[in-house]
Amino acid sequence: MDIRALTPTYAVSPQIDPTDLPAIKAAGFTTVINNRPDGEIPHDLQNDQMSRAAQALGLTFVTNPLIPGNFTHDNIAVQAAALAGSTGPVFAYCASGNRCSIVWALMNAGQMPTDDLIGIPARFGYRLDHLRPTLDALAAK
Repeated sequence: MDIRALTPTYAVSPQIDPTDLPAIKAAGFTTVINNRPDGEIPHDLQNDQMSRAAQALGLTFVTNPLIPGNFTHDNIAVQAAALAGSTGPVFAYCASGNRCSIVWALMNAGQMPTDDLIGIPARFGYRLDHLRPTLDALAAK
């Protein structure tokens, strides 16, 4: 497991499995968000199994499937609400962490400089340069 903290309250990661959840809790996270649709992942890592394992440890588990290239306003709202409603830091995962970084940038457009929304994920290899026009447009609203 590779925890990549974009902020003190939001970290992203590639796919995890149930055995990673105790370490996630020990690291101080209180909410786990799965940004992968079930159709992409093996049965033992799908939402029902991960949710049960997380809840057994007292973690809040949120399912917010992000389809590459097809994020919706609802996806952004669900992610933002999970972060706002969390009692502590949020841990989000997908296949690589990229989708979790993109939705983080989108939900923070206008709240942080666009250069930071692109630069912070870049420290972990996530290239969000292509989002600059979208982030700038969202910030202008």
